[in-house]
Amino acid sequence: MALPHSSSAPHISRRRLLATSAAATAGALLVGASAGTATAAGTAKTAASSWPDIIPLPNGFRPEGITIGGGPHAYLGSLGDGSIYRADLRTGQGGIISAGPGTPSVGLKLDGRGRLFVAGRGQGARVVDVRTGEIIASYVLTTKTPSFANDVFLTPRTAWFTDSYQPALYALPLGRHGALPDADEVVTVTLSGDWTQTPGEVVNANGITSTPDGKALLVVQSGVGGLHRVDPRTGVTKLVDLGDAAPLTNGDGLLLLGRRLYVVQNRQNAIDVFKLAEDGRSGIFEGRVTDPDFDVPTTVAAFKGRLYLPNARFTTTPTPDTTYAVVAVDR
Repeated sequence: MALPHSSSAPHISRRRLLATSAAATAGALLVGASAGTATAAGTAKTAASSWPDIIPLPNGFRPEGITIGGGPHAYLGSLGDGSIYRADLRTGQGGIISAGPGTPSVGLKLDGRGRLFVAGRGQGARVVDVRTGEIIASYVLTTKTPSFANDVFLTPRTAWFTDSYQPALYALPLGRHGALPDADEVVTVTLSGDWTQTPGEVVNANGITSTPDGKALLVVQSGVGGLHRVDPRTGVTKLVDLGDAAPLTNGDGLLLLGRRLYVVQNRQNAIDVFKLAEDGRSGIFEGRVTDPDFDVPTTVAAFKGRLYLPNARFTTTPTPDTTYAVVAVDR
């Protein structure tokens, strides 16, 4: 997430384009997919092509994070009151499933148990049961100020949160069968190595995911445009070698599919696509995905050959009547 500014909103159109031919083929197949898998993926992509390209959200909702589980439903959080909205990707219809606590919802991820892990922008995080809308756990990630819990990534044993204002990651260790930790079991991992924190209320750590081999984490540092490989045990970081690719300034949400990394460039209204080495230490730029309907997209989730991005519209002054939407593009 980036901090909002104000200006007029651009015209909305329905045209779609890929900025380069490399990007057009970048996401067609996962590496190592068999012919059968490729056929199934192609069938799913064709089926989803008739689904709406634009999914409207409630006026004034102010989305930032998006996550999609195994079914055709996207979950989004409000930067306004923190409410959680569920949208049906097939129809574009949806509704609020959990009323917000009055504090923002930023990055969020859904696990396989129907639990939504939500970064709360300030010092905290919470876990929501998407079947009931109930907040089943809340955590104070840090007592330091300023603090900005921005994004979250789930592994089988840990929920990882970034802090945009502190050089740290926060870990919620998950127990047997995904048991949630007690409130005092939050682990802080201080970032070091190649990491140089820009002080003050400047967006540093933002989107987070894992390396393709699952042995380390990847974190984008928005303000300076660096992608860091992070040792989760020590916090030592190493800048990922992305060759001659432009800096990932305004890099926001990250999505890893196989070895392909999608980096949302919010202010550029684009997604940069990289093919990573298995260990995540290097990557090759494959292309940029753009769309005229993008209006400062922040995060990205995938379903059936498509990418879904919420328009945060940070260049538009938010009002109760401001319109918001999710944009779908082919990958």
